Amino acid sequence: MTAYIVRRVLWLIPVLFAVTIITFTLMHLVPGGPWSGDRNLPPGVTNAIANRYHLNDPVWMQYGRWVFDFIQGDFGPSFKYADRSVTKIVLEGLPATLTLGVMAFALSLVVGLPLGIIAALGHNRWPDYLATGVSLIGIATPTFVLAILLILVFSVWLKWLPPIGWRGPDNWILPVLALAGYQIAQIARYTRASMLEVTRKDYIRTAHSKGLRERAVVVRHMIRNALIPVVTILGPTLAFLVTGSFIIETIFSVPGIGRFYVSAISQRDYSLLMAMTILYAFTVAFLNVVVDVLYAYIDPRIRYS
Repeated sequence: MTAYIVRRVLWLIPVLFAVTIITFTLMHLVPGGPWSGDRNLPPGVTNAIANRYHLNDPVWMQYGRWVFDFIQGDFGPSFKYADRSVTKIVLEGLPATLTLGVMAFALSLVVGLPLGIIAALGHNRWPDYLATGVSLIGIATPTFVLAILLILVFSVWLKWLPPIGWRGPDNWILPVLALAGYQIAQIARYTRASMLEVTRKDYIRTAHSKGLRERAVVVRHMIRNALIPVVTILGPTLAFLVTGSFIIETIFSVPGIGRFYVSAISQRDYSLLMAMTILYAFTVAFLNVVVDVLYAYIDPRIRYS
């Protein structure tokens, strides 16, 4: 297992290297530059700024300079936020994004897993219909619509919670609920489908025939074996949540890094876009390794050699 983990971690290096090459190349193939939208700047000024940041150099030379700075822990300067470097922007926004993402992920697990289990155990009865209905509503409702509804109900009508901000627990509830809504529905559906498949297995009938209690059969046999397909989606789900949601962070004024991702694309802030992309790629790749390792602990039949 140790050798397998080491190999998988080392494979992250070429994966990230390929992601940076593709992103850097596509980014520079798009016509224009960071100052293309600034119509008030004369061409001579924009050309001087581009020379200052070496944007007129060949692409391979720019990429080599970026890699050299990245190895030293420097993501480079931001072209749109001149008062802050990209590293400073990431470090300032990452704590809020991580806090929001981890809380939303925890809520998704705490609600989504039991909801799927209840639906499967009450198959074709009212618990199944209720849980399935909630899941369908959660999947069909866009995140921004859910966020607006939560603000209308709990902030405007009931006046229980503040609509925006990130100062304390009262400000955390609405964005966490809005961000976790779709994930709860997705985890519940996967859990229900996986549980229903497990209940039809021969070893479940054998466990019942041996006289085991229903709770023991569910906890020791059903849930553990049903978790494997569910764990598969948890890696990308956690990666999405902890790298930020632009919509939720914008609606609730959360000072995270998610809003910088979309702005970096629209404003062609090359350094910031590279930093956001490699952060997301690393998170997805690393969590996929964690998921593969968890397989062996959930199912003893799985072994890596």
